[in-house]
Amino acid sequence: MDARRQLSNAKQKSRNWVPKLARAGYASKGVLYAVIGILAAAAAVGDSDGATTDSKGALQTLRSQPFGQVLLVLVIVGLVGYALWRFVQATLDPENEGTDAKGIAKRVGWFGAGLIHAGLVVYAVGLLTGAAIGGSGGGSSGGAESWTARLMSWPGGPWIVGALGLLVTGVAGYQLYKAWRADLDDQLDLSSLHGRAQQWTIGISRFGIGARGAVGVIVGVALVVAAVRTNPNEAKGLGGALASVQSWTLGSVILAVVAVGLIAYGAYQGVEARYRRIRVT
Repeated sequence: MDARRQLSNAKQKSRNWVPKLARAGYASKGVLYAVIGILAAAAAVGDSDGATTDSKGALQTLRSQPFGQVLLVLVIVGLVGYALWRFVQATLDPENEGTDAKGIAKRVGWFGAGLIHAGLVVYAVGLLTGAAIGGSGGGSSGGAESWTARLMSWPGGPWIVGALGLLVTGVAGYQLYKAWRADLDDQLDLSSLHGRAQQWTIGISRFGIGARGAVGVIVGVALVVAAVRTNPNEAKGLGGALASVQSWTLGSVILAVVAVGLIAYGAYQGVEARYRRIRVT
């Protein structure tokens, strides 16, 4: 009974601060994806300022802008909020996903997202203080290759990498399904929008989710290939996936479409920051 009471009290306290943290987090995540998309679009049209990069590269770009340190601080605050929100979802289950297989899978995924964004917070603070070493500018997949190589050095490492690749591909495939079939009205409270404004919001959101899912499939498949070939150099992060798209036949055209999609995904995160139904009871 004491444990249940403590859990109930924790949920009660979360009602005040969880929504604010979550919304700040979605907004910061949206900024990063918008920057990634803009840089990729510039690369697709041959602009020398363009680059195929990932979230770390986007943070580096923000830092290099006028008032970059201020921008970075704001994004860091949001990323802290996003990481905490995912940890709250995973541990306190404020949205009542439950403890069945589907609920546990979602909560494990949320915990993983929390860890990833906590890592981004550490990296961003390093950029702010000058402690960050290296980076992921351009189309480099060095980060993905590095941790893939470490995993492969473990007993059964290629199997672990292969399983992770299948998991990433599955999650990305679900995003593609979500882009096509998910009822966004259930996730977003768009009652204040009417007519075409609501239709455009949903359409842009679906396009963005689909683009993010498509890039995720490339990342996941690359991990599977790396595992099969026992070659960590085959692994790709987000920046590497975008760079590989650019190398395809008509790659610049495809990259431009994907880049617009990632900008749309950033806009979708902004929509979530404003309109997402955040259930904390």
